Amino acid sequence: MSRPVDFGIIFIARLALSVLFLWSGVMKLLGYAGFVGYLHSKGVPFVQIAAPIATAVEVLGGLLLVVGFKVRPLALVMAVYTVATAVLGHDFWNITDPALQHDMVIHFWKNIGIAGGFLLLFVTGAGRLSIDNARAPRGGLGGL
Repeated sequence: MSRPVDFGIIFIARLALSVLFLWSGVMKLLGYAGFVGYLHSKGVPFVQIAAPIATAVEVLGGLLLVVGFKVRPLALVMAVYTVATAVLGHDFWNITDPALQHDMVIHFWKNIGIAGGFLLLFVTGAGRLSIDNARAPRGGLGGL
């Protein structure tokens, strides 16, 4: 990515992805008991461990995306997390109500698309407007 516009677009993409996770994570914090109940209803194992991990991934992951810190490894973690939430939380294949199944199909594929965005961030990196870029080693005098 060498064109200046590319770096601005990467920043906007990071912000767009981060808003989803910051909002969701904060809502989990504010309605934590309800979130735990939802996980129980979906049959998620080890809910007492899974709930705080999911909340932390969303809040901390969202914040790290905003500032652009460790974006490549973070993008892989977030892609895996997003696919996992699609499979566990939007399991349309287990839904018999046609209207609810339709909604779950949409949410499932939305999550897969978001995971695709994270994979693109893994390839591009954080971009110029990021802590990652500010911390990157510069060329200089060949190490002298």
